[in-house]
Amino acid sequence: MHENFFFDIKVYYEDTDAGGIVYYANYLKYLERARTEALFSIGFSNKKILDQFNSLIIVKSCNIEYKKSAHLEDELKIRSFVKSITKTSFFMNQIITKDEDTIIEAQVHLVFVNNHGKPVKIPDEIYLKFKPYFCDSIKI
Repeated sequence: MHENFFFDIKVYYEDTDAGGIVYYANYLKYLERARTEALFSIGFSNKKILDQFNSLIIVKSCNIEYKKSAHLEDELKIRSFVKSITKTSFFMNQIITKDEDTIIEAQVHLVFVNNHGKPVKIPDEIYLKFKPYFCDSIKI
């Protein structure tokens, strides 16, 4: 069994279109915020990773399936977990729900790179902190 990161977010007027429905691109922002908070929860930040390891975590690809719409003032929950990992990257699954309804499901491929954009090994310190959040299918 793997652990999950949870992050709650409320839909504001600025997130919606004229009909009060969340504009599709704003879900990417919600997912990014949840990943950032997941990093904070294990004692890291993007700035700390850059300063301490001279590395960045970048999104290589993102696959999103939009299942339902979220609306103005909805309270959403984002569940994130590491689906698989390699030496330089990992896949994070993220699911946004409202109550029991799934709004979106996303799989994000994240890669550790140096300041020249070349993939680098995930630092051991980060790998070990993320380990409880890995699903059973780990690829090293």
